[in-house]
Amino acid sequence: MDLKKIVTISGKPGLFSVSGQGKNSIVVESLLDGKRFPAFMNDKMSSLEEISIFTTTEDRPLKEVFKKIHEKIGETIDFEPKKIAEKELKVKFELIVPDYNKDGVYVSDMRKVFAWYKLLAEKNMLDFSEETPEEKTENETVEETK
Repeated sequence: MDLKKIVTISGKPGLFSVSGQGKNSIVVESLLDGKRFPAFMNDKMSSLEEISIFTTTEDRPLKEVFKKIHEKIGETIDFEPKKIAEKELKVKFELIVPDYNKDGVYVSDMRKVFAWYKLLAEKNMLDFSEETPEEKTENETVEETK
């Protein structure tokens, strides 16, 4: 699962796929409605690859959290993240990340994680197949020879 080209833009709903590069911008496509537009340097963007969840030990990358959701809940989530009661949401999130930092992870963050998972699952953008060590070595060798 490659989350490097999936970004969130502050102030804009949903997730965006990086589809190209302009002169002073990158071209993104909304996963909600498919519209393309340029995102500029002053737009606060974060790649999902860079996002992690605060825990009581070390931060957990979003990729790992998505894998846990897949393991514990399944490919599709059976609730609406924006409409579920706060107490229920916390129970479901604790099932996924039992050691999350209760002071550092807000309910809005939990809603985003589940909403993002749901959106990516609907778009078939989540791949939980594990890369075997042999494939990984071959891919690294190909990258090194370039």
